[in-house]
Amino acid sequence: MSSGVDNAGRLVPRLDSLSVTGDWTLVHYATLQDQVEAARARIGNAEVSSLDLSEVVTLDTAGAALLVELLGAENMTELTKDAPDLPPARRALLHTVAQAMAKPLTPQYQATSPLIDFLARTGEGLERFWRQQRLLLGFIGLILSSLIATLWRPGRWRITALVAQIQQTGLYAIGIVALLTFLVGAVVAFLGATVLQNFGATIYTVDLIAFSFLREFGVLLAAILLAGRTASAFTAQIGSMKANEEIDALRALGLNTVELLVLPRVLALLMTLPILTFIGMLSGIIGGALVCLLVLDISALQFVIILQGVPLKHFLVGLAKAPIFAFFIAAIGCLEGFKVSGSAQSVGEHTTSSVVQSIFMVILLDAIAALFFMEMGW
Repeated sequence: MSSGVDNAGRLVPRLDSLSVTGDWTLVHYATLQDQVEAARARIGNAEVSSLDLSEVVTLDTAGAALLVELLGAENMTELTKDAPDLPPARRALLHTVAQAMAKPLTPQYQATSPLIDFLARTGEGLERFWRQQRLLLGFIGLILSSLIATLWRPGRWRITALVAQIQQTGLYAIGIVALLTFLVGAVVAFLGATVLQNFGATIYTVDLIAFSFLREFGVLLAAILLAGRTASAFTAQIGSMKANEEIDALRALGLNTVELLVLPRVLALLMTLPILTFIGMLSGIIGGALVCLLVLDISALQFVIILQGVPLKHFLVGLAKAPIFAFFIAAIGCLEGFKVSGSAQSVGEHTTSSVVQSIFMVILLDAIAALFFMEMGW
């Protein structure tokens, strides 16, 4: 059947009836629209009580919409309901178009309660957090399995990459860790002296500085600095490789990306964070000692003698937390790098996410460790 203009449909109005013939398709839409306008002017306000569709050759949605526009949605539904010469497929098409034009699909905006919105956002946040923790646990298992697989194979150790990561994460971070803990130590000494001076117990400022930096501040400040400095670097490095499809190239070469990219970073951080923690403890105590010497009239000899009375277990408790913090910081930083989708925006988002998650995990683990050691009497 030809689809030229000569096959365009026709409208033949007769008193209260209407005869439709030819092709009513999108191809002839302009011609059919002119006929519909002419038929509307001829029919006027008269109601069409009979519709003959027996001579319609083809009918699509565009033609059905023109007929519904001419006769009205309700009238079209009534006229085609009992038409014996109308095929079921065309009747269904006309009914569907009539219903759609009778009730246009408009978006319904329903105001919700602020409480419901808050609960919905809270639920979504908790679901994302749970999904992230499950993914992190799986990634930690992958790291441990790769570590065990390469531990007894010295030929697969990445010594050069390990040394480079130790230099980046440890050597270059000594300055900022020492400076920050030194200043915090001075601040803690000032605050402690301000409170203890009211009770005539200024001398106990030395114990406050020693306990706080040996157990908490030394490892916590070093870990938070590495979370902001090193975890973000891990995410940016691996994420850029992911965006440039270098990760896919390594996998195509048959190389284990966890063994090649993750293990050197994890092992480097496991070595450097305890060292940085020790430097942070020492710098914080020196900062507090300087304040005691210059402001509180506590001599260096007094400070050292009181410091010698602090049990060794506090130093060991602080140092024992460093490898745990380091492992989680490195794992989160590398995992977020692998989650980059390929764009610069994704690299930035996951870099921010790695810093936030690392700091949150460090503080959470530190709180759990504090409760555990308190219950154990350590």
